[in-house]
Amino acid sequence: MYTGRDEVHIRALEHLDEGKDVPDCLNGAALYHCGPIMKQDDDGKWSVVAAGPTTSARMNALEPRFIREFKIRAIIGKGGMSKEVAEAMKEVGCVYLAATGGVAVSYAEGLSKVTGCDWLDLGMPEALWHFQTSSLGPLVVAIDSEGNSLYETVRQKVAENLSKQ
Repeated sequence: MYTGRDEVHIRALEHLDEGKDVPDCLNGAALYHCGPIMKQDDDGKWSVVAAGPTTSARMNALEPRFIREFKIRAIIGKGGMSKEVAEAMKEVGCVYLAATGGVAVSYAEGLSKVTGCDWLDLGMPEALWHFQTSSLGPLVVAIDSEGNSLYETVRQKVAENLSKQ
């Protein structure tokens, strides 16, 4: 599992455009839209203190290309993503897993081990953190690999109900 928000997306795509290296871990990754709070121990090892989901819509403009370029397999975040992102997910076979906001410490417990970090110069919450996971969740499949969106289904039902009033 890897964390990546706005700055990871921007840097990775800029590096591609400029012919620079991009961390291999992004290829086929499960990406968590999260800005974790980390703690470095006296021995230099990192541990995660809190890891709540970021609002994924912040990445809507960057995510379709990011999914296609890196063949992202899963995205975890909160609040859903655009139709354009869902279409890219369908092309690649990616899913969107909705995480619950407000339970950052619980999600941190599911990120059992820090295995690396790239681009720490972006700052702790924006860096590309690498984690082993044990029991991250609960998560809900909110956009499946066919592009079907739970959020879009709810929007349509609300619109139908409003038109009947």
